Amino acid sequence: MYPVNFDYQKAASVEDALRAMADNPDLKVIAGGHSLLPAMKLRLAQPPALLDIFGLDELKGIKEDGGFYVVGAMTTHAEVLRSDLPLFPEVAGWVGDPMVRNRGTIGGSMAHADPSADYPAAALAVGAEFVIRGLGGERTVGADDMFVGMFESAVQPGELLTHIRIPKGISASVYEKYRHPASHYAIVGVALARHADGQIRAAFTGAAETALRLNKLEERLNGGQEAGTGLVDGADLLGDRFASAEYRAHLVDVLSGRAAARLG
Repeated sequence: MYPVNFDYQKAASVEDALRAMADNPDLKVIAGGHSLLPAMKLRLAQPPALLDIFGLDELKGIKEDGGFYVVGAMTTHAEVLRSDLPLFPEVAGWVGDPMVRNRGTIGGSMAHADPSADYPAAALAVGAEFVIRGLGGERTVGADDMFVGMFESAVQPGELLTHIRIPKGISASVYEKYRHPASHYAIVGVALARHADGQIRAAFTGAAETALRLNKLEERLNGGQEAGTGLVDGADLLGDRFASAEYRAHLVDVLSGRAAARLG
């Protein structure tokens, strides 16, 4: 199936993109395109116009700023995979295949907020911050407030996610994933990170409408206990033809135990 006809334009700068979105609220922003284009081909999404921001160099690359690594939203998964960031290189290795990793972007994945995406769990585990820009200025949103629902992030209409700030000082991190064999999306993924203060943050993806912190796992690990079982309530999870809610709850327990053992 082919997508419906649409207009296409490329942004020359972040400001240019923001003005274009203000002038045409129906514009749909496209980065790497690995989430939007398949939906358009199936006509699940039918935007009348696309605004391409992939070529914006100001949104690419990884740099250091004080106690943070600052990752441009248009940095590809392949670049993240080759980086020295905590946790994210391991997570990037689980994303799609080489074609997806060479074109898809970390910012596109985060803003899209797919409930089965890998990066949101990593962002929650490391306590990332998201820099979001609109014509009215710039704001920073913590990971705990970034993913607000299924395919819904804190990025509002007329705004762009420009950078992700990842704290330094993380001494150990792990990602465990049970993936769908065809799509490679997470049936369940669990991320752990030990921070500079010695505390462990944990999160999971793929099992609920959005990635979430694993509070019970954090309490157990930070209290010197084993991961154990019963970390999430199956009644709160998603079930589909790939995995029931109860099976996803079981996978959270299993992957959490594996991740905790690797974290040490």
